[in-house]
Amino acid sequence: MTYNVDLPEIIPIFPLPGALLLPRSRLPLHLFEPRYLAMFEDTLKTPGRLIGMVQPNKVPGRDGGTGLHTIGCVGRVTQFSETEDGRYMITLSGLSRFRVVEEVEGFTPYRRAKVSWAGFERDMGPVDSDPGFDRERFMNLLSRYFQARELQTDWESLREAEDELLINSLSMLLGFEPEDKQALLEAPSLSTRRETLVTLIEYTLRGGDDEGVMQ
Repeated sequence: MTYNVDLPEIIPIFPLPGALLLPRSRLPLHLFEPRYLAMFEDTLKTPGRLIGMVQPNKVPGRDGGTGLHTIGCVGRVTQFSETEDGRYMITLSGLSRFRVVEEVEGFTPYRRAKVSWAGFERDMGPVDSDPGFDRERFMNLLSRYFQARELQTDWESLREAEDELLINSLSMLLGFEPEDKQALLEAPSLSTRRETLVTLIEYTLRGGDDEGVMQ
C-alpha cells in the first residue's frame, strides 16, 4: 500500500537499536517511555503522522548522548491501541529512507532531526523486484538457518510471498546485530539487500567465519 504523504524537512526521531523499518514494510512498536508517549501524541496531531526510525551509533551525539546513523527510514502511524496503564502499541508503515542532516534543538522531550529525502525517490514508488533471485537456493539456505537457530516459521507463507516482502520481512525480523541491520537498510536495491542478507545468514551458519560466503 502506498500513501500520498508530504515528506517534511523536520521529523521526530526514534533511535532504537536493532529495530529496522523498510519502505512498504510494517514495524510494530511498544511505547511506554514518557518522551516517546509525548512524541506519539504530538505525531497524531500532524497530517502525515510520521516517525523516523534511526539506529543509534557509538559516536557521541547531542549533549554527549547517543549519536545517530546517517540513514534512517520514516514510517506513518497506521494502527495504534492504548493499554489500560497508558502505554501504546503502534504500527509504523515504512514510506521512505532519509539522510540525517542535523539534529534540531527544541523544547520537545524527544529528538528531532532535519532530514533530506534526496536519493531515495524509489522508496515511494512501486514494489521493487529482484530479477536475479534464486528462490529455491535461498529457501534451502534459510531452512538451514532456522534449524541452526531452532526457529519456527510458516514456510508456506514464506514460499508464496513476493520477493520484496520476503526479503524485507526477513531483514527486519531476523536477529542480526544493529550494524548488520544498518547495512540491510542502506542497501541501494532489493538485489543488494538480498545479497547482504545471504551473506549475513551464511556468516552466522559458519559461526562467524566469513570464508566461503555464498554470493
